[in-house]
Amino acid sequence: MELIDGLPPSAADVRALAFAGLAHFTTMRVHRGGVRGLARHLDRLVIDGRALFDIALDTDLVRRRIREAIADEPENVIVRVTLFDPSLTLERPGADASPRILVSPRGAPSGSPSPLRVRSTRFGRQSPEIKHTGLFGSLYERRLAQRAGFDDAVFVDAAGRLSEGPTWNLGFVHDGDVIWADGDALQGVTRTLVGGASETVALDDLPRMDAAFASGSGAGIRPIASIDEVTWPTDHPAFDRVRAAYASVPFDEI
Repeated sequence: MELIDGLPPSAADVRALAFAGLAHFTTMRVHRGGVRGLARHLDRLVIDGRALFDIALDTDLVRRRIREAIADEPENVIVRVTLFDPSLTLERPGADASPRILVSPRGAPSGSPSPLRVRSTRFGRQSPEIKHTGLFGSLYERRLAQRAGFDDAVFVDAAGRLSEGPTWNLGFVHDGDVIWADGDALQGVTRTLVGGASETVALDDLPRMDAAFASGSGAGIRPIASIDEVTWPTDHPAFDRVRAAYASVPFDEI
């Protein structure tokens, strides 16, 4: 059940979030009440809460709100935790903030996601180090890519470096090693748990990569079949190693 501070959201609550959109969040996959990298998700909320709202977040309260929202959910569920303050207006977003905690569960996908065919585009999220709800630009680029016959978009920053997808991190396999595109991007929790080095990757570097993949808490590790005209195998043996590294991370009880 979707809850704000432990209660069903009102129309006024939802309207405030939709109209202003000054908010940050994290998304996690919950399995039997546990989350891989839970501390990293909570740390993200703390850091972003300080940056966006100048607050000290009570992570024990966040955990309690999550437990309340998933009490009647299946054992596998995707949970998004959003912090926003409906009292902040378009005219006065600089007022002191007391963010509320919105917990939104949704069904977790089953099975392995299909490989992605991706189109590159010159774009960068504002303040990419914050996992904020300003998704218009990202989703617009995803829409344009899908309308052009692709599955998704991947971003190239102002310096010409590949950075991230609209809602995922971009990884590659090169000579058996996992490397992550080091353009301006949010470092996702899954990326951090899997490990690997960061490296500058430009479009001209793509042919020398052995494989590519997207990572995120919802889908885990998802092969990328192509970026623009460059194609890769989607069954590269390194994917088994990457998935095993992720699967070996223990679940932390909420």
